[in-house]
Amino acid sequence: MNGSPPKPEPTEAGRDGDLQRNVLDQSTSPYLRQHALNPVHWQEWGTDALAEAVRRDVPILLSVGYAACHWCHVMAHESFEDDSTAAVMNRDFVCIKVDREERPDIDAIYMNATVAMTGQGGWPMTCFLTPSGDPFYCGTYFPSSPRGGMPSFVQIMGAVTEAWTQRRDEIDAMGHRVREHLEANTEALPVADVGVDDRLLVHAVTTILDDEDTEAGGFGGAPKFPPSALLEGLIRASERTADRPPLDAVIRTASAMARGGIYDQLAGGFARYSVDNDWVVPHFEKMLYDNAQLLRAYAHLARRTGDPLAMRITEETIEFLDRDLRVSDGFASSLDADADGVEGSTYVWSPAELTDALGESDGRWAADVLGVTENGTFEHGRSTLQLHRDPDDPVRFAQIRGRLLVSRGGRVQPARDEKVVTGWNAMAITALVEAGAGLGRPDWIDLGAWCARALLDGHVVDGRVRRSSLGGVVGQPAAALDDHAALVTALLTLHQATGDTSWRDEGLAVLDAAIALFADPEQPGTWFDSVGDGLITRPRDPVDGATPAGASLMAEALLAASALARFGPATRYAELLDQTLARAVVLLAKVPRSAGHWLAVAQTRVSGPLQIAVAQGPDSMGELAAHARLVAPGGTIVVAGERDSVPLLDGRGTVNGADAAYVCRGTVCGLPVTDGQALEEALAAG
Repeated sequence: MNGSPPKPEPTEAGRDGDLQRNVLDQSTSPYLRQHALNPVHWQEWGTDALAEAVRRDVPILLSVGYAACHWCHVMAHESFEDDSTAAVMNRDFVCIKVDREERPDIDAIYMNATVAMTGQGGWPMTCFLTPSGDPFYCGTYFPSSPRGGMPSFVQIMGAVTEAWTQRRDEIDAMGHRVREHLEANTEALPVADVGVDDRLLVHAVTTILDDEDTEAGGFGGAPKFPPSALLEGLIRASERTADRPPLDAVIRTASAMARGGIYDQLAGGFARYSVDNDWVVPHFEKMLYDNAQLLRAYAHLARRTGDPLAMRITEETIEFLDRDLRVSDGFASSLDADADGVEGSTYVWSPAELTDALGESDGRWAADVLGVTENGTFEHGRSTLQLHRDPDDPVRFAQIRGRLLVSRGGRVQPARDEKVVTGWNAMAITALVEAGAGLGRPDWIDLGAWCARALLDGHVVDGRVRRSSLGGVVGQPAAALDDHAALVTALLTLHQATGDTSWRDEGLAVLDAAIALFADPEQPGTWFDSVGDGLITRPRDPVDGATPAGASLMAEALLAASALARFGPATRYAELLDQTLARAVVLLAKVPRSAGHWLAVAQTRVSGPLQIAVAQGPDSMGELAAHARLVAPGGTIVVAGERDSVPLLDGRGTVNGADAAYVCRGTVCGLPVTDGQALEEALAAG
């Protein structure tokens, strides 16, 4: 939520101090602050709350959610704001609230437990734990009264309390078994007998394409999530092999999403997923991590093909980030699915509402162009906006979009989670800088640089990276593996685009810290996802999901670092990269749709990896470097500067005073070329 709620009146603390009142008003998580006025004595996860469960000998009631979660709000309104329900919670449990976006490690552990116990997961997540943290009963949303075969939340709590007091041995045994299961699930992936090679990548791409919905776009059926990392991996596959089917699949999916209701046709930005097969009705929350990843893919597609639609979506997504998510210290995490408790109400329209906003003639025309019907595509005769075809009058359409956006601004707006998450902001930086460098927009690079400086100034405390901040105040949770790895890639991308070696130096320092914190010394190439302090197990999940796995992001960081560091560290990074990719072979072989970011990194690694070093004279206009960034395949390292200014330019200079590009694949470099056509020929020579 925007701003901070008023501080709640404390209840009588007695000997338990703050544990007998709700303490979430001091949190740096907007989601936790949303619950600061609940009559529940919510605590944040920490040693004090866990110790209190031991002292009182009661279970922990763990509730996990996030600010943009619709059903989290529903359960809060029904149960957590109810005095009688809160009285049961306070009497029989130590109640802990967790923001899954601030503590992904806690979320990962107990989501695995929930899925193991129930066969499915989701948020809100409700888990009952022993005082030592072992889960013994887990679920998701529980209603305030019995319905649809589901018991009420109070009934669930009563059953848990009865079991705790009457069958404690069974509870302890269950918790122990679940802990063992969770520990087993964090085992490292095996090392493959063969490494990542062309045959494996062809198999992965073919398997992915077999799952494509060639009619509606995307992969698999409803609900459909934007296949963000897959799109980047498929674009890189098409560049590396000149194979058309992967690129065609990307174009179909990118076009379907951009024209569907999942995309905000007025203000830009993608919603989290579509509840239907045809991208018509979204779950309306807008997440930074989705838009950062999709920005990268659309900008790459625009650069690769010159497609006007991809270029427009790139521009509008950046406008959305800058206008709607930018806060003082980075980009906010999300916009809520709800507005004033009604999901999607900000975004949907009826024909009559269009007429009221635009007048009769423009209203009818807009309804036709944007797919607004009398029956509606959403609820209560209202429709999401879609753009199945380009309008026949672009000027008129631009004016109508502006007027509708002004009219929409008069509606209740969704709340904004202003928490700045390191990893998600880092992915946005990489996308912004790649888009700016590849498409000739230095202002986008500047926006990425501003965000990077804000992260380094605010989220690095005493040399350690923190997970998130709110209003310029950094939170206590340590950054996870994905935060570190994504930040490294962002900083190294900035170094390539600007030539500023300070970005490289800071990026390599973060990388070295990440290796020290998260590498498993007993199994090279495997990575823990968190530092693991105070948790029942140390999570490790190499599968790419809504965001890339920490391990696949680490592979990308190592790939860039191995090209940009000096010789000694570069060799170490390259060895770690290959050890990491060797662990991903099983994912690319068996579940490639869940290994999209792995696929993107692996495509680049098998290509050499590819590096372009552009030697420039003191009077260079940078034209050859700009062309290199335009035509280079995704993942290519491109640096430009004077002779010996960076490792890739050691001993490499201009040719007869002209800028010269050196194309290298791995450790083998070609002869210098001095014009764009020759550079493209050198890249195509493979």
